[in-house]
Amino acid sequence: MSDATQQQEQIDQGVMETLRERDHSTLAQQVNPLTCNHNDIVELLARYMALSEQEDDELFDTWFDNLTKEQHTVLKVFEVYRGQYEHQN
Repeated sequence: MSDATQQQEQIDQGVMETLRERDHSTLAQQVNPLTCNHNDIVELLARYMALSEQEDDELFDTWFDNLTKEQHTVLKVFEVYRGQYEHQN
């Protein structure tokens, strides 16, 4: 198993553990120190949702590949939160 595969599996396990715990403190620690402002986050999420609903996968992939590390962090945290809320009992 390659290092990249092992690292991805560790990330996936971390996301699953966070989903089960419903504890946002770890995620907040990842997002709170970021230098983006509220408008940056809202715009990022709006583009993410709009592009992910379109049929043009290449357009989405190009946009996604050009995001900064901070933007990727925001989207990862967003997906965890969304997963938690979608699977609430």
